[in-house]
Amino acid sequence: MKKYFLFFAVTAFILSCDKKTDKNSNLKILPDSNGRISTLNVVVDNNLWEGAVGNAIRDSLAKPTEGLPQDEPVFNISHLPPKTFSGFTTKGRNILIAQLGDENQFSMQENVYAKPQKVVFVVGKTESDLIHLIRQNSDKIIDNFKSGDVIETIRRINKSLLSDKSLKDSLGIYLPLPTAYRYATKTKSFFWIRKTIQEGHMNIVTYELPYRDFSNEQDVLNFVIKTRDSIGKERIPGPTDGSYLITEEAYSPFINKDMLDGRTCWETKGTWEVKGDFMAGPYVSYLIDDKTNKRLLVLEGFVFAPSALKRDNVFELESILRSVKFL
Repeated sequence: MKKYFLFFAVTAFILSCDKKTDKNSNLKILPDSNGRISTLNVVVDNNLWEGAVGNAIRDSLAKPTEGLPQDEPVFNISHLPPKTFSGFTTKGRNILIAQLGDENQFSMQENVYAKPQKVVFVVGKTESDLIHLIRQNSDKIIDNFKSGDVIETIRRINKSLLSDKSLKDSLGIYLPLPTAYRYATKTKSFFWIRKTIQEGHMNIVTYELPYRDFSNEQDVLNFVIKTRDSIGKERIPGPTDGSYLITEEAYSPFINKDMLDGRTCWETKGTWEVKGDFMAGPYVSYLIDDKTNKRLLVLEGFVFAPSALKRDNVFELESILRSVKFL
């Protein structure tokens, strides 16, 4: 037990020294991190991983992703016993280190072994303490790793951006759109942007609406569904005559209040379908309260990829939409 706590303490001490080195002399040089988006390396003793602690980690961090038509984990987890955690394995972008020690501790660090990197340390005096800390902080852990994944996704996207000022000139916004995306529809106030993928296509839709206030979350959700269905019928036709995009009626979307570029927004995630045809898939939508410009702005992404996994496609769309800048 003590050797694991010592490992954590030494790591924390080294990190503290490294931070001072960065601040005072900029002499610290870290290797580049590696790893796919939505992957997580978990460093934990084999006995803990195979028992209740491992179950808590999997239940909290590999649970199904919200809003997808089939179960896909929030993170693909790779287990690393502590004795194998050295060299190349320390360079993962997302790392969780869980261990037993002399006191309960929870810490989120950056750029410990490589850069860019997110590392979460969890220490429990007992297995029950360790499980409690993991479950209690699961939302923080997910948000922490996801924020790094968004930054990495946008970094990759920025290597090859679509050169187009239509969104800036018409809606006064900037989105980091990769060159693989093309405009399917472009008007003064409505834009439908599409990327072809091997299994189907990924889509971004953005438009503005007259400003209004909402009394509660259910009011927002009803408005989002009604607006999506109306816009789908008017602007997003299906493959057959009379078919069009709507919100799937069988399932209520997830909704969450958030902030984008300093503005309040409501994020909804759910499943779309085509009225009058057999097509469906996941979507993520942001209804942004843009009081400054006396409007509501809608940013939405949806994926059509039958028989294929869609988590990473949706995450790319989320990363683009969450990077919106008001000009």
